Amino acid sequence: MLKLRSIEKVYHMGDNEIKALDRVDVTVEKGEFAAILGTSGSGKSTLMNIMGCLDRPSSGEYFLCGKDVSRLSGRALSFIRNEKIGFIFQGFNLIPMLTARENVELPLKYRRNPRINVKQRHLLADAALEIVGLSSRAEHKPSELSGGQQQRVAIARAIAAEPDLILADEPCGNLDSKSGKKVMDTLKSLNLQGRTIVLITHDERAAKSATKIIRLADGRTV
Repeated sequence: MLKLRSIEKVYHMGDNEIKALDRVDVTVEKGEFAAILGTSGSGKSTLMNIMGCLDRPSSGEYFLCGKDVSRLSGRALSFIRNEKIGFIFQGFNLIPMLTARENVELPLKYRRNPRINVKQRHLLADAALEIVGLSSRAEHKPSELSGGQQQRVAIARAIAAEPDLILADEPCGNLDSKSGKKVMDTLKSLNLQGRTIVLITHDERAAKSATKIIRLADGRTV
């Protein structure tokens, strides 16, 4: 599903050179649930940005679904993000004035698929909400949902278009332990259905939900 070879990311701040990633090698097979585990400053956010095609490495190769995306243009990376990756963020990133269903439909509106009309978007959104157990909340706005429910709406949004990769960045970071467990149970269930998931986290307990743990320290895999 994805393979990173000798990935380096260097930032220049004045005369100083900061190496955020140093020859990182990561492989995630199709259908795996992998956790990138590291403390603050380990480089995991930088690695997530590269995995999510939000940034390019300074050197090295990144293959996603068999294609080297490490040197693509910004426009091409935008297309890859839209077509191949479903994102789940710590802050939910739901649109306050939209209902749960309308939030889930948003990525579908931007996909370059003329065969997905309004009715089909509704059906796909409803199916995704059913998977995360929120069918009854489809018409509710984020302010009418708990934090855990908002994150499950965000998961539904990430999976509605059936992306090749689900990238979850600290999905339980803003949740209490009970809500966090429900979110992790949802991700585990999605993985059992065959979906490929990469979890970015500092939480050892959350990482134990994964089938593979990749530890990152000082910009290197250890």
